[in-house]
Amino acid sequence: MFGEKKNNLKKGAAMMTAVVFFLFISLTVVLGVTGPVYKEVRLSRDLVDSKESFFLSESGQEDVIFRLKNGLTVSDYEDLAIGSSVVTTAIVDNAGLKIITSNATSSQLVRKVKTELFLGEGISFNFGVQVGDGGLYMKNNSFVSGNVFSDGSITADNNPLVDGDVVSSGPEGLIENLEVGGDALAHTIRNSEVGGDAYYQVISNTSVVGTQYSNSSDQATTTLPISDSKIEEWEAQALTGGTTSICEIENSTIIGPIKFNCDTLTIKGSPTITLAGPIWVEGNIEVENNVEMTISQSLGSNSVAIIAHNESNESGSGTILLKNNTTFAGPNNNFILLISMNNDAEENSGSTKAIVVENSAVGDLLVYAPHGITQLKNNVDLKEVTSYQLEVENNAQVVYDTGLVNLLFSSELSDGYSINSWKEIE
Repeated sequence: MFGEKKNNLKKGAAMMTAVVFFLFISLTVVLGVTGPVYKEVRLSRDLVDSKESFFLSESGQEDVIFRLKNGLTVSDYEDLAIGSSVVTTAIVDNAGLKIITSNATSSQLVRKVKTELFLGEGISFNFGVQVGDGGLYMKNNSFVSGNVFSDGSITADNNPLVDGDVVSSGPEGLIENLEVGGDALAHTIRNSEVGGDAYYQVISNTSVVGTQYSNSSDQATTTLPISDSKIEEWEAQALTGGTTSICEIENSTIIGPIKFNCDTLTIKGSPTITLAGPIWVEGNIEVENNVEMTISQSLGSNSVAIIAHNESNESGSGTILLKNNTTFAGPNNNFILLISMNNDAEENSGSTKAIVVENSAVGDLLVYAPHGITQLKNNVDLKEVTSYQLEVENNAQVVYDTGLVNLLFSSELSDGYSINSWKEIE
């Protein structure tokens, strides 16, 4: 009887042990399954909350940008309630840009979005030199640092160099007597040295370091980066500042926006000319001696155009002459753009020089003559040149600035604010 009871106790203990082991194994399995599931649920919830914060932040951006673009009132700080959450958006003016930062939080998860807006328009100069049908002529150790694109022939004498790619477009495209640091692309290449690859239909007396691609398609022609209608808009903006008949400036002053009614506007001596807006001269422009031109800090990072355009005599007037140590400065990575609308070369196949830059003219200067001839000579150092026809000689050089890909110009005639950048910062 006692032995039977003892056996029953042993069986009961074994059963309890089995139950404990079963519970332990079951808990291990359950915890092993529920732990990752719980983590996934929590991660999913965090992802939803994070996305909610992001979309809240985006909503704050869109609300403020909509108000700015439509001329509605906007405070320096704006709160936007969406459901039980609030997004705060801050607006700061900095160097001609409106910087908009929105901050949204959902379940302690923060997302921030930053947008930069500019009031105006962007102009892109994608080449160190861009030339129209009149073509490019280089001589006497002249130099271009950057790429060159021409709708006409590119010819040279006496050791000029382009250290980037060179393109002469169309079936008449020609590169002749030129040292090219990069690739050369033209229907015909002759008497040249090419440091990269060569793309052509005809080649002669030319050394090519890279690969030669014979029977290559001719490169398509392209348009110049600024239309005549855009230049007319800048002229209209200059007119908003009124007109003047003062035709000689020798003392330091602030000018612009303004229109000069002069046969020739002469700036000479050693003044500092501060540009506060676009300038339109209905005649010629001559800048000489030790003149320094700079852009007003009030324009932020916007560049400024100076235009010579005589609407009643486009073939005989509207020329620009720079000489004798003129200096140009853009204090905020901006540039001064000189524009001549003289069209003698394009309309009459004439020899009138639309723009002449000589004798150590240097600085943050771009020159633009869409219908005329530009001549650079004698130690000139520019950032970019665009012209119907271009002559570069006597140690003149063009050193392309990468900041020219999206150059900003202030414009009261623009459609309002445009987006410069939009990104998440947290």
